[in-house]
Amino acid sequence: MIRAVIFDMYETLVTHYESPLYFSEQIAEDAGIPVEDFRSIWCPTEDARSTGKITLDRALEIVLRENGRYSKKLLDQIMKKRIRIKQELFRRMHPEIIPMLSRLKEKGVLIGLISNCFSEEAKVIRESILFSYFDAVCLSYEQGVQKPDREIFDRCIELLSVSADECLYVGDGGSRELEAARELGMKAVQAVWYLKEHIPFQSPRNLEFIQAEAPLDIINFIG
Repeated sequence: MIRAVIFDMYETLVTHYESPLYFSEQIAEDAGIPVEDFRSIWCPTEDARSTGKITLDRALEIVLRENGRYSKKLLDQIMKKRIRIKQELFRRMHPEIIPMLSRLKEKGVLIGLISNCFSEEAKVIRESILFSYFDAVCLSYEQGVQKPDREIFDRCIELLSVSADECLYVGDGGSRELEAARELGMKAVQAVWYLKEHIPFQSPRNLEFIQAEAPLDIINFIG
């Protein structure tokens, strides 16, 4: 019997690709730094940013200083734009996301969240319209560990006070999350409702796993 559903956040509950993008390429442009020069310093900080070892603004400051572009005004402008665009994701969700979460609540199903995220994303998630639906939240920036490490899954399961075989895990498939969930004994479902074939950075369909074409399909998998 499924007693809890644990969700991924990005490309599962919200998507980056219905809003303006603000990743390294766009940030580099605003900073006036050639993108390859920007990425050579920025990309190696990703794991540290994901596990709480460095904040986004500190990582940005390092990149700006290394390229002779630092000013507090420029750093603040980039940070505000990044946060604003992250907030916008929650205003452009699939229309079935909140009805699906509400239905799970009505059925007495516990809801967990496991998300790999950076400092600004953790703040936006906690202030979002979705946050009140979660009974347990494990954000990599706060936990110091990220998917697919089983530790972050174990922590969420423990917070929900359920066993792995009582959990349904729903994610787009990035970071080998579906494989990790399955190895722990969860039932794993790939969320494909945000999948667009022309976007290279999204996870492709993985037919090893059940496919959920729309958020309300999740209700059919809880038994």
